[in-house]
Amino acid sequence: MSSSFAKSDALSLLLFTLRSGKLMAINLLKVSEIIPCPRLTHLPDSHPHVEGIATLRGVALSVINLSRAIGEQPLSDPAAGCLIVTQVSRSTQGLHVQGVTRIVHCRTSDIRPPPYGSGRKSFITGTAEVDGELIQILDIEKVIHGIAPAPIELGVDELDSEDAQLLSEARVLVVDDSQVALHQSLISLQHLGVVCHTAHSAREGMSILEALHGSEDAINIVVSDIEMPEMDGYSFTQSLRRHADFRDIYVLLHTSLDATMSAARATEAGANDVLTKFSAPELGKCLVRAVRANHAARIR
Repeated sequence: MSSSFAKSDALSLLLFTLRSGKLMAINLLKVSEIIPCPRLTHLPDSHPHVEGIATLRGVALSVINLSRAIGEQPLSDPAAGCLIVTQVSRSTQGLHVQGVTRIVHCRTSDIRPPPYGSGRKSFITGTAEVDGELIQILDIEKVIHGIAPAPIELGVDELDSEDAQLLSEARVLVVDDSQVALHQSLISLQHLGVVCHTAHSAREGMSILEALHGSEDAINIVVSDIEMPEMDGYSFTQSLRRHADFRDIYVLLHTSLDATMSAARATEAGANDVLTKFSAPELGKCLVRAVRANHAARIR
């Protein structure tokens, strides 16, 4: 494995099974630990996909019945299996699965989008081939949103007239393979009066950038997810920095992982900023920083 692959295109997946036995996967960076299924405390009036609450080192942990949440057959023994403890988008939860099998390593560029026609009800964010077998990569953000939708927050509380004027000049491209995250970002930015375009992949995003380049609607800020099929946010940022027309464009990487974990790689790739999903006020503050930086660059 080359050093460039290890830095910019490597992806580790944890493979697991549900009752059907088919292999599924989750980005290993979203997994904090794997434990046997503990005794659960059942709460009245909880969401039907939440099995109960586990206590993990003195901290309460919601346990999601993943089979039920994605429309699969329930486990034959509800007390068996194990929990994949995940930390995603500022929340921690346990996913109850049949079992975990192994960790595999692949390239982000080898991950393919969900099959055409999989529809909005699909909980798959991509597919990969491992040892000749097709595995489906879980869209954990969509699972969580289906159980506990993030409240629609407003953006920055107060804007002075200068920042409001700068924001009105922003032309933002939001790139995210998650429909949930794309919608959240769009609502938040539109509340700030920002003109937005959206793309579901880096390739689609690049096409939009090129189509609008040189026009009055030319994009001057890119807000991109990191974990995407085919080309992740790091590689997308690097491709922008190599492009004569977009090497100076402001790039904010928006990730469901802890931004502190991603900061070094984001800087190395050439991103201007990185933020953990999802906080509308913090996204608004990042946009204010972006438009100020763009304004400072124009007057230099």
